[in-house]
Amino acid sequence: MNKPFRTFFGNHWIELAARWILGVIFVYASYNKILSPALFAKIIYGYDLFPDVFINLIAIIVPFLELFTGLALIIGFYPRSAALIVNCMLLTFITALSINLIRGHEFNCGCFSINSNGQGIFAGYLIFRDFVLLALGLYIFFYRKTRKLCILNFRLLQ
Repeated sequence: MNKPFRTFFGNHWIELAARWILGVIFVYASYNKILSPALFAKIIYGYDLFPDVFINLIAIIVPFLELFTGLALIIGFYPRSAALIVNCMLLTFITALSINLIRGHEFNCGCFSINSNGQGIFAGYLIFRDFVLLALGLYIFFYRKTRKLCILNFRLLQ
């Protein structure tokens, strides 16, 4: 492995920045969904992918999963596990967006805002954004060196 490649993928400051960026994004994304689960359930219904019986359950669980994994990334509480969960969520989001892009459905993605003003963002842009976030998540997941500002490094919980 050449030196610039090794330096980039072994840099603890880049890993810390990736954790904080992804963590803040997921905490921010959870905020409106937690405050208005009924509106978020309507958005999930608009995806036309899930059975009606599961929509309310998804609308309650997903925002809290985003919140807790985002906080875990920020404070460094099992960041590899949090990154795995975030990556699974991102792959699910990419799949759902791709299916609706192929179908030609226009919908509010519900990513950061649950306002249903009818003005949606192009799904291709959202898929690209999620792939960028997935790259950050993969960087965190595959990072093998000592992590900076990780709560477990302080031996508080061990």
